[in-house]
Amino acid sequence: MNKVYRITLIEGDGIGPEVVKAAKLCVEATGLKVEWEERFLGRIAQEKIGQLIPEETLDSIRKNKVALKGPVTTPVGEGFRSVNVELRRKLDLYVNLRPVKSWPVLISPFKDRKIDIVVVRENTEDLYAGIEFNSEDDFFPSLACELEKRGLSTKKEKAISLKIISEENSRRIIRFAFDYARENKRRKVACIHKANILKFTDGLFLKIFYEEAENFPEVISEDYIIDNFCMQVVLRPENFDVLVLPNLYGDIVSDLCAGLAGGLGLAPGANIGKDCAVFEPVHGSAPKHAGKNKVNPIATILSAALMLKYLEQEEKAEKIERAIEEVIKEGKFLTYDLKPTRSDPTSVGTLQMAEAIADKIKSFK
Repeated sequence: MNKVYRITLIEGDGIGPEVVKAAKLCVEATGLKVEWEERFLGRIAQEKIGQLIPEETLDSIRKNKVALKGPVTTPVGEGFRSVNVELRRKLDLYVNLRPVKSWPVLISPFKDRKIDIVVVRENTEDLYAGIEFNSEDDFFPSLACELEKRGLSTKKEKAISLKIISEENSRRIIRFAFDYARENKRRKVACIHKANILKFTDGLFLKIFYEEAENFPEVISEDYIIDNFCMQVVLRPENFDVLVLPNLYGDIVSDLCAGLAGGLGLAPGANIGKDCAVFEPVHGSAPKHAGKNKVNPIATILSAALMLKYLEQEEKAEKIERAIEEVIKEGKFLTYDLKPTRSDPTSVGTLQMAEAIADKIKSFK
């Protein structure tokens, strides 16, 4: 008897419902038996339940162990802090896994070169811990005194954000990166840092990296200063394999690597903890495109494929990836962003592309 998987489903907002529907279609096309438990997050949850992150949503993810999630809007410079960051904190999803690989798309600036990079981003601390102060905070004067000792005036308005790097959280993310490399037969792991300037915080991260590397002698370990890495990966992306980075660098570098492969529309993501995992695309909610049946669903479909691998359904995940590759190669059912000219009249919508991928999955023996 085939196992039935119960999976928490969070559509998100903006384009979220459209791309999540596309991913569901492709998961179901593999023959996986799923009971989807729909829950809410962000603005939709606030409207329906009165909370941005309802306890029933957290309880569902904890119980089911796995969630498929669409993008959720985070305001820029105002309003509530990131729902995504808070969700990861509450569930201790300390790994942000963002694989980037070459696809046969004409829009990639590196379409003739092999890109296969896995970004392993620490997900719980660094500047994204959100510990910030402005001049109105009670704690600010003591920080201002320290700034003035270092020759930084606080006479005009200033804001301070703390960069938190701990041994415990650094060690577990670095160990995850090396374990991932070993389990997936990867050649090397590179630590990306700024320890030449940030000697205590990034220095600690780098120190622990080389301590953990001693436990994995079969894996090549190397490190790059973040600015030099950005240049090197653009010049020679094929030289890189698994990357491990503190939170902020990981967020930026994963977008950079996605751009090399053709854009965020092809970039899946996973947030993994000890007890549960949430799978979602790297891109945002793009509210201006909401409801237009326009956006590329591949990032969310690939996130669903990552979810299947997490569930040890490797064969079904590989079918999804193979179907995407074949649909892209055929070129008949591509959204506007995958066309050489974005105004190409042969572009199709989100659902049409998802249906083409699902039909391809069903055609495989």
